[in-house]
Amino acid sequence: MANFVNIESKAGEGAVAPAPQQNMSPSAPVQGVHVTERAVKKIRSAMVKEGISPEAGGLRLGVMGGGCSGLSYSIKFDTQPRERDRIFEFDGVRIFVDPKSFIYLHGMTLDYEETLMRQGFNFINPNSTRSCGCGSSFS
Repeated sequence: MANFVNIESKAGEGAVAPAPQQNMSPSAPVQGVHVTERAVKKIRSAMVKEGISPEAGGLRLGVMGGGCSGLSYSIKFDTQPRERDRIFEFDGVRIFVDPKSFIYLHGMTLDYEETLMRQGFNFINPNSTRSCGCGSSFS
């Protein structure tokens, strides 16, 4: 799925997302991640193709070191959440985010776009100050 990921930086708009609170429970309904209806439909359809049950599994979003700008997004299916994951649910689709990645992902929106020119997931992240031309890295 990595080739379906694009990054939209909100740098220069003056919006700064608040830092996550450290004492939140993993499934607390705080400013977390948001997934648009289009993205939920695409995730659900891909889970069915992969044979992953939405009741047991979900989509894992993460951040890894690397890429032109220093950080890159990770997106993959997982059969179950890990012990310290934050779990967000959108119309029956669960999103898993580990605590370290949540520092970079809180407040972001995952969208899906399908046009004649391109198709793929977009990470719209207010915490990103810039992204590079390769479309898979941010800082």
